[in-house]
Amino acid sequence: MLLLLLACESKKTTQPENNFITVTDDLGRKVRVPQYPKRVMALAPSATEMLYAVADEKTIVGRTQNCDYPAQVKDKPVVNNYPMDYERLVLLKPDIVFAVAGIISLEIAAKLQDLNIPVYYQDFKKVADVFRGLQDMGRLLHREKEAQRVVDSLQQELDKLQVTSSGPKLRVLAITWHDPIYVYGQNTLFTDKLRYLGAENAVTEVFPQPYPALTREYILKLNPDVLVGGTPEEMEKTFFAQYPELKKIKAYQQKRIFKATDNLMSRPGPRVVASIRELKAFLAK
Repeated sequence: MLLLLLACESKKTTQPENNFITVTDDLGRKVRVPQYPKRVMALAPSATEMLYAVADEKTIVGRTQNCDYPAQVKDKPVVNNYPMDYERLVLLKPDIVFAVAGIISLEIAAKLQDLNIPVYYQDFKKVADVFRGLQDMGRLLHREKEAQRVVDSLQQELDKLQVTSSGPKLRVLAITWHDPIYVYGQNTLFTDKLRYLGAENAVTEVFPQPYPALTREYILKLNPDVLVGGTPEEMEKTFFAQYPELKKIKAYQQKRIFKATDNLMSRPGPRVVASIRELKAFLAK
């Protein structure tokens, strides 16, 4: 009943039929969107950062509870995305909502479509996907020049950071949770970031989950050269106190343990190159 009432309210703002186009998002979904969107928002912090890099800020009508960058985003109305606050989202009347694959379910997208709110999914497995995503967003919002300037600038920075080496590659393990031990898997953006630095993800096996849980025995076999997951002091008190046998890995023995900036590491947005720069600094130590 609530969805029906919200749908009726949302349809009051529908644009004329000839003002719409049909586009294909990164999941292969056909999405009917306004030809000239005037009110936009994103349902993931990374996509919100992309909007601020490309869109006219005046057109951004809201943010999720986790969106905190850039600083001015905190002035926008908040729409909880977990659980999804459908009523609040309808009140903001977005013409198009950007979502990141794996964060917002297709079930939620279908409900939003019933409310006359189109959802455009973006999917990022490689750094190049982020650049393409910025360009796609620029085309949808008629901000192609702004998007291309951002991409060109990021590409220039990336070119300066890229490392070419014929020697052995450092194997890096990045931990997202301690109990159980969840890590960045092979099929994540993290793997591609390392490729630019002449390093590789210590997790070479492709698991069904992008962030698999690993056993201590599995990590001992990986024996990573570098561990990303916290400061040496933090990891000593938590991770290695809980799993003392993992002190045998090279990363611990050689004191190559580092703490990444979380929102750089986890968000596939315009600060992806800043994340690569941070990782490069770790690998140089």
